[in-house]
Amino acid sequence: MRRVRSEDGQAVLLTVIFLVVLLGAVAITLDVGVWYREQRQAQATADAAALAGAQALPGDTTQAGTLAAQYATSNGGGLNPDDVTFRSDFQPDDTVVVKVKRTAPSFFAQIFSISSVDVHATAAARAGTPEQVRGVSPIVVNKLQPQLSGPGCPCFHVETTLPLAKDGAPGAFGMVNLDPSSNNGVPDLGDWIRSGFDGYLPLGDYNSDPGAKFNSNLQDALSARLGTELLFPVYDTLTQVGSNAQYDVIGWVAFHLDCFGEPTGSTTCAPTHGNASSLTGYFTRVIWNGLQSSGNKHLPNFGVYSVSLVN
Repeated sequence: MRRVRSEDGQAVLLTVIFLVVLLGAVAITLDVGVWYREQRQAQATADAAALAGAQALPGDTTQAGTLAAQYATSNGGGLNPDDVTFRSDFQPDDTVVVKVKRTAPSFFAQIFSISSVDVHATAAARAGTPEQVRGVSPIVVNKLQPQLSGPGCPCFHVETTLPLAKDGAPGAFGMVNLDPSSNNGVPDLGDWIRSGFDGYLPLGDYNSDPGAKFNSNLQDALSARLGTELLFPVYDTLTQVGSNAQYDVIGWVAFHLDCFGEPTGSTTCAPTHGNASSLTGYFTRVIWNGLQSSGNKHLPNFGVYSVSLVN
């Protein structure tokens, strides 16, 4: 009987020890889940803060740091000013790096004297010249345009005029077919002006559109875009003529459209007569929906940047 009572006491002791270990394991598991969730939230904040800061790059690191800090502060905090740094991947100060640090509280783990843990997250975002872009409008601009090629240019927010029908393939009126799967004259140029081409377009050769006419549909589309930015392909060479003419697109430029027709002043235009017309407005720097190249290809820079997370 004494042996039975002794074994019963050992069983109770082992059960108590097992329950303590089990409760401790459950406690640690629950707290680890909390810590992991906090780390994921910190990473999301770091990613978004880096993307926000990159909107001001390259060029304005002060504003980039301010934007990153503001975004992090409004989304959980954990970003100190000293934890925002910059590096030069493809061009000077084109990448912002942010480091977020937060303290995740413990609940059950406090029985093991673990009151909290620090979680860390790092993210980098780069503003770079895109290799491919979305939302292109079918009007080409020669790289020799004065506000693109003049001394110290590209020059932004300087009123200028883009003469359609005089700066492109004969009969094409500076219009380009952005869809290589369609025949010249088939695509609806008005839709591409209203909404931009629905897809990512790479640099390279694009056919002119000799069937383009500066008709009411095109004018209605331009009217809908007054006061907004359109993204135009920039070309360096125009080969062949007619339906075989091709523009070699080397980059992209954003144009703020003030008016179209015959220019009569700095921001005024007379109605269009016939197929000849002009666009009046100015080039501007923009962050656009685009895809950067994985390597530094030294692409021509006309003020169009895309922002993406990088390693």
